[in-house]
Amino acid sequence: MVVMFESMGLPLPAESIIIGSSLYAASTHHMEIRWIVVAAVTGAIMGDNFGYLIGRAVGYRLLQHYGKKVGLTEDRLTLGRYLFKRHGGLVVFVGRFVAVLRVFVALLAGANRMPWGSFLWHNALGGIAWAGGYAIGAYLLGHEILRLSGPLAIGVGTIVTIALGIALVFLKRNEKRLTEEALRDAEQEEHGGGWNRRKKASS
Repeated sequence: MVVMFESMGLPLPAESIIIGSSLYAASTHHMEIRWIVVAAVTGAIMGDNFGYLIGRAVGYRLLQHYGKKVGLTEDRLTLGRYLFKRHGGLVVFVGRFVAVLRVFVALLAGANRMPWGSFLWHNALGGIAWAGGYAIGAYLLGHEILRLSGPLAIGVGTIVTIALGIALVFLKRNEKRLTEEALRDAEQEEHGGGWNRRKKASS
């Protein structure tokens, strides 16, 4: 449940729960690691999907309403949707391994209307790799995982921070061009959707 609620957007210690449960299973054999893996992976995937649905239902309206206070203009929101559409899979997968992103990535994916099929696929891959990897790693390595998980998290966090910095610099320098592409893409979608609706109505 903790893993699921964290994936929905609540700041909970899901990673620590997975590691602690796996260490308990390894040291006492009162729990089976396969069920810990199943529970952790299921919770991660389900929680992210709930978070996605919440973001899709109310997230974009909240961004429209409050976004201007932090510089998120309508054009920038359109750009965000465009980028999530094109590169959201990578963000969803990588975000699973970074604590701050893990809490919010599903909500942002939903709010930015990332295609659900793409989200589901990358979310499942990320959930299996993260939850399953930590559970099995802790079970096999025992308390050694406590020594390794800290530096590993710092290393991954550092890499992601550098990558985000590079991405932000790139976006800043190319914001106008990318925004124009995003607006054209949105306009094409709108015209395409209107044409499809008219086609269905006539048939």
